[in-house]
Amino acid sequence: MNLSWGAAWALARRGLDWRFKGLRLLLVCLVLGTAALSAIGTLTGAIERELATRGREMLGADLEFTLAARQPSAEERAAIAAMGDISEGARLQAMARVPDDDTRTTPVELKAVDAKWPLYGRFTLEGGKVAGAPEGMAAWIAPGVADRLGVKIGDKLRVGEVELRVGGVIGSEPDRLAEGFSLGPTVIVSKAALDASKLVQPGSMVRTKLRVRLPAGADAVALGERIKAQFPLAGYEVRTRDKASPGLDRFVSRMGQFLVLVALAALAIAGIGIGNGVNSYLEGRRGSIATLKILGASSRDIARIYLLQLAAAASLAILGGLVIGVSITPLIGKALEGLLPIEAGFVLDWGALAIAAAYGALIALTFAAPPLARAKAFPAMALMRARVSPLAGGWKGAALPVALGLGGIVALAVLTAPQKLLAAGFLAGAAALFLLLSALGWGLQRLAAMLPRPRGAIARMALANLHRPGAQTSALVVALGFGLAAFVLLAGVQTSLDGNIALRVPNRAPDYFVLDLPQGRTAEFDRIVQRAAPDAAVRKVPALRGSIVAYGPADAMTRVADLKEIPENAWPLRGDRGLTYADEVPEGNVLTAGEWWSKAYSGEPLVSVDDDLREALGLKLGDRIAVSILGVERSAKIASFRRIDWENMGFNYVLVFSPNAIADAPHNLAATISLPEGAKTPDVRRAILGGLVKALPSSSVIEIGPVLGQAREILSQMGAAILAAASVAILAGMAVLAGAIAAARERKTYDNVILRVLGASRRQLLVLLVAEYGLLSALLAGVALVLGTGVAWGVIVLLFEFDWLPDWPRILGVLGAGVALVMVLAITGSVGLLRTRPAQVLREL
Repeated sequence: MNLSWGAAWALARRGLDWRFKGLRLLLVCLVLGTAALSAIGTLTGAIERELATRGREMLGADLEFTLAARQPSAEERAAIAAMGDISEGARLQAMARVPDDDTRTTPVELKAVDAKWPLYGRFTLEGGKVAGAPEGMAAWIAPGVADRLGVKIGDKLRVGEVELRVGGVIGSEPDRLAEGFSLGPTVIVSKAALDASKLVQPGSMVRTKLRVRLPAGADAVALGERIKAQFPLAGYEVRTRDKASPGLDRFVSRMGQFLVLVALAALAIAGIGIGNGVNSYLEGRRGSIATLKILGASSRDIARIYLLQLAAAASLAILGGLVIGVSITPLIGKALEGLLPIEAGFVLDWGALAIAAAYGALIALTFAAPPLARAKAFPAMALMRARVSPLAGGWKGAALPVALGLGGIVALAVLTAPQKLLAAGFLAGAAALFLLLSALGWGLQRLAAMLPRPRGAIARMALANLHRPGAQTSALVVALGFGLAAFVLLAGVQTSLDGNIALRVPNRAPDYFVLDLPQGRTAEFDRIVQRAAPDAAVRKVPALRGSIVAYGPADAMTRVADLKEIPENAWPLRGDRGLTYADEVPEGNVLTAGEWWSKAYSGEPLVSVDDDLREALGLKLGDRIAVSILGVERSAKIASFRRIDWENMGFNYVLVFSPNAIADAPHNLAATISLPEGAKTPDVRRAILGGLVKALPSSSVIEIGPVLGQAREILSQMGAAILAAASVAILAGMAVLAGAIAAARERKTYDNVILRVLGASRRQLLVLLVAEYGLLSALLAGVALVLGTGVAWGVIVLLFEFDWLPDWPRILGVLGAGVALVMVLAITGSVGLLRTRPAQVLREL
């Protein structure tokens, strides 16, 4: 007979119950996969829309030009002003203190703006009042300044040589994200107040910003390139509205790539669980299917009935996953609120939800097709004998739906992914991993069949269970391999992130950094420090700012302005950099090639270059580096390469020049102060901080502890976000492990009953089960270790560009916990099987 779809649905509905017994694994895997996809798609979509729509507001302009340590010339200012409305400002580090109270002092980021600021967006004070640039000697202060100094509106602040009045507390600063990392809370002042502070002197670490509002239709990128070409030695760092925050853009791009990988991984793992769940479900209904066939149901009828049941369960799971995904998006947004331009709150991205639903439907179709095709194709008597003569094959009928499903998944993943090559590569890798684990499972079965039989009965039966007819070895190898590899991946990523936090934000560092120390005031600086802490270690170095404009052989130098793209890992070519000069190899640096110049060297200007930059640019000894300092190009020959110890948190410079190369340029000094353990008391700190701020008002004294805490918090927040995203794949892996064991358990029912009839005790059956899964887990642990750490290395090194710093004991501990979880799932999942009464099962056969 051929049932209509209506009749098939009537039978399918009777076969379902509200608890979805037998389909729970399908539900769990689809819910997890769809929830991950919908949450990730909604989040990334919201971030991309925010970056696209708020680019002007975040930058405060269509086009921004930044100069280090100098003002633009009249000709440069005129060329930029000709483009449109221009707003000029400056940014530098400073110290703010309460007049007549040297103990109430804090480092701040002083931001000077003109009357046209902000060109885009709205600046508001606490309470919601919209404001612009402060007038006269008034100042807008960040809440952190008010908290640290204990000041309120109307109180006085002293910055440099000017006394400011607190006019309001900052509520919303539209261009805050584009400013990047700062060493203190913000104080916004007028240009007149900045001039009165006397902080800007020749050599001061000030960054001048010229922001432009362009006419409609103007090409911001082309105009920026035109200014750089017109003034090649000016050293302008140019940003456009679509690249308002390059650091943020890079982080969002890398986080987006990682989230895509997590979503696809959860999808692949969930697919395996769906296949196992459907297989287990149909195995449990083998008798019902055979009965329907005996009563005249055709293969098409069987396919329609169980396809409708699976579709109903899948639809419910997909809907649940979408609801969960939308529900957890505010939590993710809250966790990333300080890192990404997104506010906590519900976001509905119908496109992302449609894509997640399509993924869920395709993955359910693809992995449910093989077991459904087997149930459809085999005759009734073959289904009845499946206990003793397991069904094999059945792939012929599943080939078309599987091919269509896989094609749809690949097309959807590649077409919707921002990084199409990455998505395609990951899918290819997942397919290769699936084939590898399948081949390994097949090989284990063949190897188990060829091995000599052990003498012990339990060991002999455990080995036989790996290769007997109907053995689930291949399916278990795939599921356990994916699941254990996911555990190792999480451990590798987590421990490497922890290692990078410890490496990049060390516990040992100087107690203070001092910026803009005038060269003629070093003796006074030393007296203040030595009076407060006689045994303090002080280090002073010249500090300049400049940008690399050319590099390479003297007769064929490459101009940075001519590069279409900055080479990989050549970050010092982006914008201006710190420069210094020295007679000796700097502390914490080791020469890897070449020689250092002698003291009082007076020959051709020389430079020593960081070894990483040498590798990125392919530099050789004798090549030249040209830098622009205050708009003047200076060139030096490469005399040596150095390996820099970035962990010491001291003064580390990519380029160190011989003194005769750049010492004549206007500049100040930078210094570090390291206190002995016994001198790190509040009284000593107050004496140093108060004395330096009072005597050297133009210098910035930065206490390192709070800065390190802020850096640790940012990296920890990033790590927490990465691990939270990766945990979705881990949950899917756990569901797959449980499903694979449940599917194998159904197959073992008949075997255990026969063994119980032949006299086996429950204890012997339990030992047999532990031996079988223990053998499989031990073999797969090594495979999972290689696969998981390989993927974790790619995520850490290639994607996030961190160092690979795994904690192997912790990784092995997590792998051991994964193996233990497999054993616990196997034992707990088989307790009911061991309690089954043989007579009851035999009556049901």
